[in-house]
Amino acid sequence: MSKNVLTTRHLLTALIVVFLWGMNFVVIKIGLKGIPPFLMGALRFMLVAFPAILFLPRPKVSFKLLAAYALTISLGQFAFLFSAMAVGMPAGLASLVLQAQAFFTVGLSAIVFGDKLRASNLIGMLVASAGLVLLGSASIPSIPGIANSTSQVSLLGFALTICAAFSWASGNVINKKIGPTAVLSLVSWSALIPIIPFLLLSLVFEGGDVIVHSLNNMSLPSALTIVYLAVAATLIGYTLWGRLLSSLPTHMVAPLTLMVPVIGLTAAWVLLGEALRPLQIIGALIVMCGLLINVFGARLLEHARTLFAR
Repeated sequence: MSKNVLTTRHLLTALIVVFLWGMNFVVIKIGLKGIPPFLMGALRFMLVAFPAILFLPRPKVSFKLLAAYALTISLGQFAFLFSAMAVGMPAGLASLVLQAQAFFTVGLSAIVFGDKLRASNLIGMLVASAGLVLLGSASIPSIPGIANSTSQVSLLGFALTICAAFSWASGNVINKKIGPTAVLSLVSWSALIPIIPFLLLSLVFEGGDVIVHSLNNMSLPSALTIVYLAVAATLIGYTLWGRLLSSLPTHMVAPLTLMVPVIGLTAAWVLLGEALRPLQIIGALIVMCGLLINVFGARLLEHARTLFAR
């Protein structure tokens, strides 16, 4: 079977991954009702690491790179994301704003590896940035001088989600530095590293009493949240994604992630009742346009040039 052929099996695998990752944000929001964000991070990565590392070989990666990968794509990304959603970032918008990682990844790759930025990348960044600014401005109190705690919390959540996107992008760059490796082994073994930092953050910012109370009074939804985040979204999601990347060209697989915020926004609306204001809808559409330009812009431009050259 040619590596350039997208089969029904590939599409079904992609749909499973996109669904798991899109639903991830609704699950996080539900779990945060019973578990504080940093403790949630610690429990998630405990379950990712154990018992998986007992059955998987350690990836052939230096500890320095393994630690850098874990501290960015695991600790940084989810410490910021969980905190953002804990202080009021809506699940649906979080799934969209987090996709800013695509632009951070392109920019960081240009700085670190000297990758050439295409016109479509720059245009996509500018368009998506305008959308993100619009989303951010929708969280700012509209009347100067009048306190609005809900709006201020949303703005903080928005800023923390941007930090999560940058952390994810940094992890992507480190992953590129690592090179080809067994995805499941990398994810499982690297999960050992953020556990202690997450526990320390929980102890400092959430307190020992909160940790003990959360563990002693964990509800079924909270427990299922941890299982979903560790098993479904991480172990199953990354394994299937790795198979797609190994069997298809990257340019055919990467665009599929554009469906994640679509699932995230829809699930948040249906299950959590999150309705976007008109300004947020416009901002979300602009961000999606920027993402589409970033992914497909170069091919569309080349196609246009071919047509005009005839």
